Formats: sequence, structure tokens, C-alpha cells
Amino acid sequence: MSESSEYAPSPWEWVRDQVEEYEASGGTRANTLRDTGLPIIVVTTRGARSGVIRKTPLMRVEHEGEYALVASMGGAPKHPVWYFNLLAHPDDVWVQDGPSPFAVSIREVTGADKALWWERSVVAYPPYAEYQAKTERQIPVFIASRR
Repeated sequence: MSESSEYAPSPWEWVRDQVEEYEASGGTRANTLRDTGLPIIVVTTRGARSGVIRKTPLMRVEHEGEYALVASMGGAPKHPVWYFNLLAHPDDVWVQDGPSPFAVSIREVTGADKALWWERSVVAYPPYAEYQAKTERQIPVFIASRR
């Protein structure tokens, strides 16, 4: 992503504050989901319609250097906005897991790959299982691999 790209902070104050603190500290602070103690990463995307830079804290589900990006939205009936950003701009995605963000390639997983990554995701963040149970949509899972 270009350094000159416009960044639009989240309209949700807690998300905006967490991303700001995470980035300012190189991932040493604000690196868990609120008071759960469960680690997060920050995913940077380009807005599907606006084209502006968006940053979203997601649960850290890492395996052998790859990351699952679980589009759960808490089990809501619709996909989170960042899901559409990934689809619109799949080559403009960054992950920050620690001091510096890095460019990633993404792919949506299905079938056995999805089942494996879903299991890893639920181990990392057990509420994902509840989220899937409360929605009729299949929660998408993308894998982010360092470029």
C-alpha cells in the first residue's frame, strides 16, 4: 500500500484505540482482545468502495507462519465489511503481528482446508464455534501468507 494512501480509522472507538495503541507500541500493548488475554493481529485492507485504508484487529490464529482471517462478525447474519475489502482488493492486504506489518497473499479456504483451519481457529478463540451456531451463513475463513 502506498504511504500516501488515506487511512480511515474505525468508527468504533474501541477498535480505533486498540489499533492506534498496537501500532504505536510495535505490538507490545493492546495486543489482546480486551480483557480476554487472547492475542490479536491487525489486518490492513483497502476499502472495497472507498479505496481508503482500513485497519481491523482480528484474533491471532497462526500456524507455520500463515494466519487465518475469520470473518465471523460475532455470528451476525452478514459478513463484516473487511470481508468485502479482501474480495475487492486481495493484493492490498497487510498483517501486523508484532513490530512491523508485512504484505500478505490471501486465499479463501473451503472443504478439508477450511475444516482444518476452522478447528485451529476455534482452539485459538473458542467463541467462534458459538458464532457459527448462531448464524445461518457459513463463516468464511481466509488464509494470509507472507509475500
